[in-house]
Amino acid sequence: MAPRRVLVLLRHAKAERPTGGPDAERPLTARGHADAAAAGAWLDHGGYLPTVVFCSPAKRTRQTWHDAALGMAAPPTRPARAASPASDGPTGTVRSSVATPPAATGTRAGVPAVRYDQRIYHGYATDLLDLVRSTDPDATTLLLIGHNPTISELSTLLDPVHADPDGLRTSGIVVHGIDGEWAGVREQAGPIVKWHTARG
Repeated sequence: MAPRRVLVLLRHAKAERPTGGPDAERPLTARGHADAAAAGAWLDHGGYLPTVVFCSPAKRTRQTWHDAALGMAAPPTRPARAASPASDGPTGTVRSSVATPPAATGTRAGVPAVRYDQRIYHGYATDLLDLVRSTDPDATTLLLIGHNPTISELSTLLDPVHADPDGLRTSGIVVHGIDGEWAGVREQAGPIVKWHTARG
């Protein structure tokens, strides 16, 4: 029997090397843009189009989502009612409220709701698990776009037996099946269904 819900973890695509500027402002490379679009196409072909997207506010993760959405041939996205990302100035860095926002809403007319949350950039795997638990109960597929080591550690928390000990590579995707409610997701209770490393 297929799982009732699907959690898709996506590590951001290949980014430029650090140059001394803010880490959160590192953009994707040309290869990264192509790989992110390939990731979106793979998700589309596999039937893993997201109902809700949780994304780190770092530039490389936001660009990964944008390119993945293009790869899915998705329409433009709308912010979740709880997200309301704001600009930090001329750089356009997206920031979220320090307070924990309410659960993101689901799709309307096939458009995923998107929440940008600092905990995906700064937090631990257990923080990401808390985010997963906050997902709208009506959502069927959650896409979480983040960074190593945290996103790989979340995968290990959910399925320590089958998770890759080397972690997700850039543009790496791992799909976990969730049989119960989002709010009840527990450690070691999200078996890996499929994994893929996207290359454009």
